[in-house]
Amino acid sequence: MNLTTKQKQHLKGLAHNLKPVVLLGANGLTEGVLAEIESALAYHELIKVKVASADRELKNAIVDAIVRETQSAKVQLIGHILVIYRQSPEMKIALPRAK
Repeated sequence: MNLTTKQKQHLKGLAHNLKPVVLLGANGLTEGVLAEIESALAYHELIKVKVASADRELKNAIVDAIVRETQSAKVQLIGHILVIYRQSPEMKIALPRAK
């Protein structure tokens, strides 16, 4: 899923007040964590995930894996907080039209 700059800006504004729904712990990215992210995306469409990793390369690899496995779109990554979006069949969030 590719988002335009305008759509990403809109989603960043919506995500500003959100708290992280899923927190990755010392075990890293497990099947249980992925399942939790999947259910949160299905319910909310737009979620924050806290990726606690001191190693920047490992953090980026985890972020890429989350986006790939959940088939979501990465909206932004600030520090340890990842914002991802995946549209559900109910389309709860109306995105600005892509040109």
